[in-house]
Amino acid sequence: MMNERKTMVVKIGSSTLVEAGELRRDFIAALAAQACDLRDAGWDLVVVSSGAIACGAPLLGFDKRPTDMPSLQACASVGQCVLSAVYDEEFRAVDMLTSLVLLTRSDTARRSSYLHARDALTRLLDLGVVPVVNENDTTAVDEIKFGDNDTLAALVSCLVSADLCVTLSDIDGLYTANPSLDPNAEFIPRVDKIDAAIIGSAGDSTTSVGTGGMITKIRSCRILMTAGIESVICSGAEERPLVRLAMGEQVGTRFVPPAGRLEIAPRKLWIALGDSAHGTVTVDAGAARALVDGGGSLLPVGIKAVDGDFSAGDILDVRDADGFVLARGIAEADRDVLELAAGRRQEDIAGNRLLVALADKPAIHRDNLIVFA
Repeated sequence: MMNERKTMVVKIGSSTLVEAGELRRDFIAALAAQACDLRDAGWDLVVVSSGAIACGAPLLGFDKRPTDMPSLQACASVGQCVLSAVYDEEFRAVDMLTSLVLLTRSDTARRSSYLHARDALTRLLDLGVVPVVNENDTTAVDEIKFGDNDTLAALVSCLVSADLCVTLSDIDGLYTANPSLDPNAEFIPRVDKIDAAIIGSAGDSTTSVGTGGMITKIRSCRILMTAGIESVICSGAEERPLVRLAMGEQVGTRFVPPAGRLEIAPRKLWIALGDSAHGTVTVDAGAARALVDGGGSLLPVGIKAVDGDFSAGDILDVRDADGFVLARGIAEADRDVLELAAGRRQEDIAGNRLLVALADKPAIHRDNLIVFA
């Protein structure tokens, strides 16, 4: 009986794909060759590709990345055609078919649309196609943007239940500090838990052609660890990194989820990734422990502060007193109600005519809450 096929998601940054304003066709050709070898080894591949704006800008006469939205959208529109054509040509050369999947937050913020995106990607893989996914920068504006393809890669990995998510970057992995600024920075080959110290070491490493940085990569890896999906950050200059990782070799920094972790419900993964947070609640130490260790709901009594403009049903980040994001969940009440209820016990809430609707329910129910690994 054949072994069950595995799925790998690879995210490729603009700085890896584009050099001196030119798309690196040689890189995409090498990627196609790896995809072919992965297919023979029992792996399906999904590509999350940046680079549309970086490809389009020089073709439209820009000597650097523009800053106004209409110009960025124009660059994305032109560049996406170039990018898609090269993927198609190089993958067809090794007898593989690609498809183009463009997403925005509006495609995944609604639960039904999120599931449709999942079904489409899954069917493409069933048909032997390599989906090339990117954010739809031609129509996306700030309110519906993922903002970086690291978050998009994590979302896609959850959608297809990936076995491994690989980020090919201009840096070879995670260090204890930014190696370009600190000569004493030490390489970290493996991460089993992403805590405040790890996030603190992820100094920004944005480039002139990209929008992400190490911090966005770490946050995405944290969500993937929560989902039970291994992830790797490594250099795009490595020799055949995807094939080597599929064979179990050590390349870059590997983020390993907790062993034996229970399956996370697809709904909770949608809460973590499908929509951006509309606000924040800061909780006290007792509430933080109850969420992380006890798996309970968040009660108003544990809330210290409320920020943002949100309504009941919107997604919120849950932070501890130091500002560290512990969890994400769906608000059971509007911002004004939660702000008034913060720090109050349930019996006090029940006796308040303005808060009585919150008397028999928490601020965030545990069924609508995902606690990060």
